[in-house]
Amino acid sequence: MPRVAYVNGRYVPHRDAAVHVEDRGHQFADAAYEMLMVIDGGLLDFAPHMERLHRSLGALSIAPPMSDSAVRVVIHELLRRNRLKNASIYIQVSRGVAPRDHAFPQTRTPPGLVMVARRMDYALIARRQSQGVSVITLAETRWARPDIKSTSLLANVLAKQEARDAGAYEALFVDADGMITEGTASNIWMVAADGTLVTRALDQSILAGITRQAVLSVTAARQMALEERPFSRAELKDAAEVFLTSSTNFVMPVTEVDGQKIGAGKNIGKPGPVTNSVIEAHREHVQKETT
Repeated sequence: MPRVAYVNGRYVPHRDAAVHVEDRGHQFADAAYEMLMVIDGGLLDFAPHMERLHRSLGALSIAPPMSDSAVRVVIHELLRRNRLKNASIYIQVSRGVAPRDHAFPQTRTPPGLVMVARRMDYALIARRQSQGVSVITLAETRWARPDIKSTSLLANVLAKQEARDAGAYEALFVDADGMITEGTASNIWMVAADGTLVTRALDQSILAGITRQAVLSVTAARQMALEERPFSRAELKDAAEVFLTSSTNFVMPVTEVDGQKIGAGKNIGKPGPVTNSVIEAHREHVQKETT
């Protein structure tokens, strides 16, 4: 069955989906985006994703193209037309079409809106969670506002490719002070020797991850100890456990950093008990949100 995408008010065959050559998202990455997950037809964390999209658009002075309820309608129609129950939904909003000029158009242009649905293999995610993944660390090369979920992702693309070339799943950025910021498409957590969860506090150097937010909530409900603070590459490698969070990975154990296995004793190089508890807690959240 041919795939269908949504482009500026029209449902079109995916193979024919296109934007104008002078769309500012295309020429300048003058756009924001969101990626959310659909499980058995239920939208996961829809409201937080829309709230973050509005924050990004506000930071870029781009008007929302439609209401959140209208976005929900388009998503469900995309799912229906593509016959999907388990999918990722990509939403991109650009400043629209205007003659090329770095400054904003003098005349307000209608924002561009694109949505794409893609089938997701949640069994594959579960298999990765059972095994864990490897990461590498790289010097921070991104612009100074990764807290805005913009489509300016070239530095992320290059870092992700460097990870892939190294046989790793993800790359983590390290700032000028030697502290871990986040991954190319994920937030990073570690578990200290006493079982305390540690993740970087929100600031302009990291994205406010929706799964990060959910994990903070579910672990607080389970009264798990937590610290939000910077931590170094050395501290990460010495951690009892490490895991990533993101919309497309949920909670993903990290078993190796820069070629060094994480953990000790029987847990070395394997997903640890605290991480598995977080995975379980997040799965309960997912079930509640999507049922």
